[in-house]
Amino acid sequence: MMVDTATGMRLRGSLALRIAVASVLFGIVVAAGTVAVGYWNLFKQLDERAMVEMQGRRELLVRLLSTTPSLAGIGDSKERFADLFFGHDDLHLALLEPGTGRLIAVFSDVAGQSVNGLGHAKAAPNTMHAWVTHDGRRYSGWHGSVAVADGGRVEFYLSIDRRRDAALLAGFVKSTLLALPLLLALVAVGAGFVARTGMAPVRRFNRLAASIGTQSLGQRVAVAGLPSELVDMATEFNGMLQRIDAGYQQLEAFSGDLAHEMRTPVATLLGRTQVALSRGRSVNELREVMEGNVEELERLSALINDMLFIARADHDAAPIQAEPIDLAVQARRVAEYLSLIADERGVTIQVLGDAPPVPADRLLIQRAITNLVSNAIRHSVEHGKVVIEIAANGTTASLEVVNEGQAIAPEHLDRVFDRFFRADPGRSRDAGGSGLGLAIVRSIARVHQGSIAVRSGDGHTRFVLQLPMTPDRGQRGTT
Repeated sequence: MMVDTATGMRLRGSLALRIAVASVLFGIVVAAGTVAVGYWNLFKQLDERAMVEMQGRRELLVRLLSTTPSLAGIGDSKERFADLFFGHDDLHLALLEPGTGRLIAVFSDVAGQSVNGLGHAKAAPNTMHAWVTHDGRRYSGWHGSVAVADGGRVEFYLSIDRRRDAALLAGFVKSTLLALPLLLALVAVGAGFVARTGMAPVRRFNRLAASIGTQSLGQRVAVAGLPSELVDMATEFNGMLQRIDAGYQQLEAFSGDLAHEMRTPVATLLGRTQVALSRGRSVNELREVMEGNVEELERLSALINDMLFIARADHDAAPIQAEPIDLAVQARRVAEYLSLIADERGVTIQVLGDAPPVPADRLLIQRAITNLVSNAIRHSVEHGKVVIEIAANGTTASLEVVNEGQAIAPEHLDRVFDRFFRADPGRSRDAGGSGLGLAIVRSIARVHQGSIAVRSGDGHTRFVLQLPMTPDRGQRGTT
């Protein structure tokens, strides 16, 4: 089922919105925990305050009762307890004769209920307990007994009304619930603002990516001032742009070079054909034209085949048929094959060394050696010498082709394996080749998981082809 892009974007939401929502949810959790802890602390403090207050009232009550002459005198001298209730209209007291359970004095209606409310606490006297009246009001009470002056004992039930504390707790919860939405709204707005501010560098990435085209690949993200978390991202992004720019420049250069290389044989074919058609020709003359055209077509076909091979090798799509190859044997075959060309320039070819067989495609290896040796002959001094050195180093076999001649300029060493590159642009195609020979060698080395390098100086140029002597897991083909 197709989903509209705009709808999908709305469903996903922006990163800033996600951060804001996550901040609100986190704020709710934190606020709920804070309110719960605050409520519990306030509740405990109120309980402790009530206990301290009740302890003071209890000590005063004990002192008053201990100075009372007798139990009978308690009911007749209630005014003696005025100091106990002064400033504490929330206190309630009931006095009980232990033996008979008779109420000696009750100082409020609630005090009478405290006898039953605190009855469960008789097993733990002199300890404050909570109890609830018939109408659901909460009290904290203290139960105990004390001896009067004549030795008689009296039980007391002293309670304090906790409605004020309950109102304070309710007010705390109410004010918290009223302030919490506003606080969360401020958190959401603040988080959204901070998120949008923090996402500004990402928006810079977005604007830069949107503005990049074939004519603006040179743009880069400024790393200065970016948060540390985005420095690596900016560096990698700039590296990606650098690689794309280099690839595009290489593609442009390749397109131009390819057009230039193909223009010559096509122009030759066109010119020869037009001249042949300009007037009547004999059969022999037409045959001569056709033979010249065949030569140019073969050259053009070879150029196209070479380009196809390089393209397939660069995309890891060039199949190889791997078999054990003796590099020394193949080098001697190539030397023999190219001996006639070398003799024309008075160049001698020498093969030295040996190495264990390498798993490789025989035809491709022959082609790579042929390209290296023919390149060495072409650039060697007259009556010079081309040496093919073969050796083994650990798990790698190397084939080095050395020629005597003018050294390659240092600035050209990194480009000698590029397509259509010629160190001397003035050389003709016949004298300098198509410029694909060394590029093909590099592609052959790659498909065999090997490498090719060049060193040049002191009148010698050395090309080093290295191949693994053990099959690589990534190497394609059959053995």
